Amino acid sequence: MTTTLPASDSSETGDAAESGGERHRLSVVGGLAALSLDAMASVAYGPEAIVIVLAVAGGSGLGFTLPVTLAIALLLGVLTLSYRQVIAAFPDGGGAYGVSRVHLGRRASLVAAASLIVDYVLNVAVSVAAGVAALTSAVPALLPYTLWLCLGVLALVTGVNLRGIAESARAFIVPTAVFVGSILTVVVVGLVRTGPAAAVAAPAPGVSLQTIGILLLLKAFANGCAALTGVEAIANAVPSFRRPRVRRAQRAEIALGVLLAVMLIGIAVLIGKFAIHPVDGVTVLSQVTTASLGNGFGFYLVQFSTVVLLALAANTSFGGLPVLAQLLAKHNNLPHVFALRAERQVYRYGVGFLAITSALLLVVANGDTNTLVPLFAIGVFVGFTLSQIGMVRHWLRIRPPRWHGKAVLNGFGALLTGIAAIVVTATKFGEGGWLIVVALPLLVAGMEWVHRSYRRIGDRLGLGRTPPPPRPNRSLVVVPVHTVSRLTRDALAAALSLGERVEAVHVTHPGEEAAAREFVASWDLWHPGVPLVQLYDERRRLGEPLVEHLRGHSGCHVFVLIAEVEPDHPWQRILQNRRGAVLARALRRRADAVVCRMRFRLGQRPEPGNEGRTKVRRGAR
Repeated sequence: MTTTLPASDSSETGDAAESGGERHRLSVVGGLAALSLDAMASVAYGPEAIVIVLAVAGGSGLGFTLPVTLAIALLLGVLTLSYRQVIAAFPDGGGAYGVSRVHLGRRASLVAAASLIVDYVLNVAVSVAAGVAALTSAVPALLPYTLWLCLGVLALVTGVNLRGIAESARAFIVPTAVFVGSILTVVVVGLVRTGPAAAVAAPAPGVSLQTIGILLLLKAFANGCAALTGVEAIANAVPSFRRPRVRRAQRAEIALGVLLAVMLIGIAVLIGKFAIHPVDGVTVLSQVTTASLGNGFGFYLVQFSTVVLLALAANTSFGGLPVLAQLLAKHNNLPHVFALRAERQVYRYGVGFLAITSALLLVVANGDTNTLVPLFAIGVFVGFTLSQIGMVRHWLRIRPPRWHGKAVLNGFGALLTGIAAIVVTATKFGEGGWLIVVALPLLVAGMEWVHRSYRRIGDRLGLGRTPPPPRPNRSLVVVPVHTVSRLTRDALAAALSLGERVEAVHVTHPGEEAAAREFVASWDLWHPGVPLVQLYDERRRLGEPLVEHLRGHSGCHVFVLIAEVEPDHPWQRILQNRRGAVLARALRRRADAVVCRMRFRLGQRPEPGNEGRTKVRRGAR
């Protein structure tokens, strides 16, 4: 019978605070601020990625900027409507992973999960690096501190998210609103103008031009699809929304799709209207802003808000990956520690994993955006494609009213995202994209290994099967002793309350014969009513003699109670001999006994009738 090992309790603080936990969840506006910054920030580099590719064909090539953008907007619409359906069908979150797990099988779901994990980690690294790059380009004096600035921004975003996703949403609502408002202002004012408000940068002298062909258009389309990264984040984090979760998440998804489409198409129209060309050192968005608003306050507001939002776009990953990791842990594909949830609805181990891996990427790349960008947006299209295919199978299985149109929509989306995945991988493979091609199967293999390990543990524990009723067994409590003191007295008192038989064990080594005789004399004088067993070890070992002694008691339940002193102050720990820790480690590794470590606090004073109260911590092997 197939068994599954359940994940650890998903709340470190219990469910008592669940009723008040809604205030730590997201509203529609909060969801946009917390989960859409990646997609919103792509307005700064998505159109430029298209223009750079088409510029090799000259002015005639740049004329295809709007058609390519419209194709991307069409795909954006397909994805938005599809993920709106995913939110309703899979309210537990997970997005592409949840869809693939139900409709495409566990292996396909792990591929989707791996692609999402890679995309989330890269999004953090790229967003932080891009934001710092925009800052250092404005303030060149900061260039030598690029890496430290990247790590500082990452630490800031991580700290905010450790306080809860609702806290991060509240912190980022204003920057998001300023950015969206400024971009929409650029679009509206630019459309109204009959000519540029200020002269834009002139393009570099012409070079040999390429012919416009399907491959060039496909490459421009694939590059521009980088603007679609982050569209899936809301569907991945549905449990983070307030009730009714599904409705709020769907509204946030639609709002994101509409805003992103309007901004992308508007900027593409202005690129054609003002004849914008790629210029070294000047972004396309900067040129569009200059042509629309001039070089005054509006220009600097757009630039500053872009810098801030690029840096904060990493927040999308902090909202999505911890929830995805929690689902993977729940299904035994990641260690169960990722399912632990703190007081403010924070899966802090997922947040910590994302912060550490992103920091390592930034250190390896030295904070350079150009080193990271070729790795970006490959994995996300794999997840898009699997999600669309899974939704097609979803409609084919349940066949609700008007399911044909929904299946066609998802099938068309799967075709577009599949083409984009192939083109992006092929064009970026030699630029470092091969690392993603290698990383995805390695991640899948790692999750498979975790799943097999949990399955073996579940089989050994008999999970899923009803065990026979428990029966009492003979028990023996062993107490290692080396002095006659109040600590020994309290340990024996605790042992007598745990089991029917108690024995004290004293280990001696060469050269300690006199001390051993003195101890035995003190024991006989005290006469506690507990038998004393003396063990001798010539090799001066602490744990092994006790382990060998316990092997002779295989017919009963054996408890080993180790009494230790708990210092009043942390600095006093350096005065301890660590004997108890050595014994506990040896017993847990080499014996089947239940190890109990009893803490005796130095600050406590004996009271009448209360001498035996001590703190006991139990740990089973």
